[in-house]
Amino acid sequence: MSAPQLAPVLEVVEYTDPLCPWSWGAEPVLRLLHTTLDGRVRRRRVFCVLFDEDDDPAPDPAAETAWYARYVEDISAHTRSPRAPRITRVAASSWPSSLVAAAAELQGGTVADRVLRRLRETVFVRGEPADTPELALAAAQGVPGLDEERLAADAASAAVRERVRADRAEARRPVPEVRSVAGGSPHPGAAKETPDGAYRYALPTLLLRTPDGAYRAVPGWRPYEAYAEAVGLLCPELTTDPVTLPADRALERHRSLTEPERELLTHGPWPPAGAVRVETGNGPLWLHPEEAGTGRGRPSPR
Repeated sequence: MSAPQLAPVLEVVEYTDPLCPWSWGAEPVLRLLHTTLDGRVRRRRVFCVLFDEDDDPAPDPAAETAWYARYVEDISAHTRSPRAPRITRVAASSWPSSLVAAAAELQGGTVADRVLRRLRETVFVRGEPADTPELALAAAQGVPGLDEERLAADAASAAVRERVRADRAEARRPVPEVRSVAGGSPHPGAAKETPDGAYRYALPTLLLRTPDGAYRAVPGWRPYEAYAEAVGLLCPELTTDPVTLPADRALERHRSLTEPERELLTHGPWPPAGAVRVETGNGPLWLHPEEAGTGRGRPSPR
């Protein structure tokens, strides 16, 4: 008779949005954290809905797009994350991509991670945000292990919409510690004031919690050491020495890797056999050969 499974001693809550540029820039460090803690913590994502359905349309969409492209370029200069050579528009809404990302979680963590990554790459690699149901579902096509019919049905369901609505509300109840955050990072992550005078978490923010109610918040764009320190303060028994994978295994697991991810997540000769290099506006994106055939890695034209 096998020993009973012990409940995780730590919950790691990630406040994010599929279309957030700082969350995209934080992917290398967060992937390293999740790889290192794999199977030893409970992970939960909260989709904050950065671009809301009732946001007023821009009076000058072209000017807004030009401003946003410069904003993304500035962020990529800090994070070294790839950016699209050209962004076609600012996302009209985060709801479609958030609904698809949440629906993918019903098919397991690995599928959910890969679908969310595809959604991020629509805007930050291809330059066309997945801001409609059709585009969000198209971004997920071909993800290994994904039941695409189920994904479409779940994303359109009342249950998943209610889940994202609850996520949006939770993101607007930040812990007091993030109302004022010390600097030292180009994106320290202080909570953002909302139009109604309330606050929401800056993205990304990780909230680490123990079953007895102790917690630590790590907001904004942070180095791996900041997350490891928070884990150590709450659960000293959890080792956080970074776990890397051989290059071929890392690409098989993650399906696409940026240069910062290659440096943080892998060891051994690079590139692995069959890896496909995709040029972006700020360095290459490396794709598993099976991913290259989906067409989702192609950047927008210059």
